[in-house]
Amino acid sequence: MRIVMIGSGYVGLVSGACLADFGHQVVCIDKDESKISRLREGKIPIYEPGLEDLVARNVAAGRLSFSTDLAQPVWDADCVFIAVGTPARRGDGHADLSYVHAAAAEIAPWLTGFTVVVTKSTVPVGTGDEVERILRDANPKADVAVASNPEFLREGAAIEDFKRPDRIVIGIEDDRARPVLEEVYRPLYLNQSPILFTGRRTSELIKYAANAFLAMKITFINEVAELCERVGADVQEVARGIGLDNRIGRKFLHAGPGYGGSCFPKDTLALVKTAEDAGAPIRLIETTVAVNDTRKRAMGRKIIAACGGSVRGKTIAVLGLTFKPNTDDMRDAPALAIIQALEDGGATVRAYDPEGMEAAKSMLPTVAFASSPYDAAEGASAAVIVTEWDAFRALDLRRLRGLMVGDALVDLRNIYQTEAVEAAGFVHTSVGRGLQPVPNEVDIAAE
Repeated sequence: MRIVMIGSGYVGLVSGACLADFGHQVVCIDKDESKISRLREGKIPIYEPGLEDLVARNVAAGRLSFSTDLAQPVWDADCVFIAVGTPARRGDGHADLSYVHAAAAEIAPWLTGFTVVVTKSTVPVGTGDEVERILRDANPKADVAVASNPEFLREGAAIEDFKRPDRIVIGIEDDRARPVLEEVYRPLYLNQSPILFTGRRTSELIKYAANAFLAMKITFINEVAELCERVGADVQEVARGIGLDNRIGRKFLHAGPGYGGSCFPKDTLALVKTAEDAGAPIRLIETTVAVNDTRKRAMGRKIIAACGGSVRGKTIAVLGLTFKPNTDDMRDAPALAIIQALEDGGATVRAYDPEGMEAAKSMLPTVAFASSPYDAAEGASAAVIVTEWDAFRALDLRRLRGLMVGDALVDLRNIYQTEAVEAAGFVHTSVGRGLQPVPNEVDIAAE
């Protein structure tokens, strides 16, 4: 099939490359001329394992191309996907749909024959209705069906998620769209990936509800971790014990410094705003958002408490900046709030991340960036693991301790056992494991 992907960001590029790998003819469109030039040169603007090879292979095969001009590709297309950003709108937290609406208006004049237009972007309920109105107002002669097909891609595992999904959700109001989208996803259907066809508004809500539930699950185990620290329990064993219940499941029960990234923060907030507007507030998600925001800075206080209640004049080594491993995404990363809390307390922060430092530089202008974990630790009073990169899972702890002036290792991802850390000469602080100091009185600027 001839497919056009409007937007060559994370979702658009991964989806377009995977669809090309299925054998479709795909053109990825973007207004950013420099991005398109780099893509044509084989330079991938984001870090995602396997994506560079996937793009190169399909470009070489003639199935994947990039352009800033949408006229001819849309004219020829069987299916046009809109995969542009929907960031939180400044001031009120609603999803900013200006890019989606602009994309619809721009493709409308070039639609010929029957075309399926699909919103791949994460959008609030009713967006498909507005996209359809924009298309028909701009081109009354267009023979078009508007569908919703939300993405469920995890950064760091996006290609695997696209090619071996738990499910494919497609919302339609025009039955003519069904065979077209069945053909788009036929390779996955043959692999028995379930395809759920629903109404368009239902499909739009499924994406938000799924992300909100997962965010709530993460926040729940983080609050349980806080309780574990007060009563002397082990959150990892608690998570294992409840995760073995098939009704709950094991995933997203890893205690840590809070969720971040490109999806959960903006999607939970957008769902809260949608629910408020509909007169059906979702109190659980409202609380989830508030608790998660508070937790990030609380982790800064936890580090300060591990340093004896003050970090003033001390150097703190922060290992990991991105919101999760295997990505360079710094959006709403817990490290941002944690580092701010440390700097507010008078600390100097030296940080290392395998992929995220370039993106972090503009967000953290006062942080010194190191060439390795050991470079970051030299002369530090404490080392803090914020992101669970594989590169941090087998550190030479004795070497690390020997480079430091202090003995605090704060493991916010629980990737080390206390016995091994203490054997290397550290005082170990983890999350939700046994009785730990309560960070009540610490040397930090007012909240």
